[in-house]
Amino acid sequence: MPTVNKFEDLEIFQTARALTRLIYTVTDAGAFAKDYGLRDQMRRAAVSIMSNIAEGFESRTNALFIEFLGRARGSAGELRAQSYIALDIEYIDQNQFEEMTALAEKCARQISGLIAYLKEHKLNPRNS
Repeated sequence: MPTVNKFEDLEIFQTARALTRLIYTVTDAGAFAKDYGLRDQMRRAAVSIMSNIAEGFESRTNALFIEFLGRARGSAGELRAQSYIALDIEYIDQNQFEEMTALAEKCARQISGLIAYLKEHKLNPRNS
């Protein structure tokens, strides 16, 4: 794994950022925009993915980084579950649902991959 000096360079952060943009865009339209509970919860989950990746990276210890990545992965799962609610109550269509869940699943896979890498190599990817 190449040296990464800032969390913005991580592909997982870039994917999480794209997911967050999508969530904000989709939740800002129609009836969704007026359902403050679901809208805000989905936004918080998306922001949590990005924030936990960044906070974990900046922690500078692998153990904490792995812990924060686990939280980020949990938030990706939460967001996928909430996407089903949005689909079921017709705030989003099937295409939007598939785009959201595909990005959330991609985040989760990337996070799992980085966790496995960190556990296997027991090194700090920021300083290797």
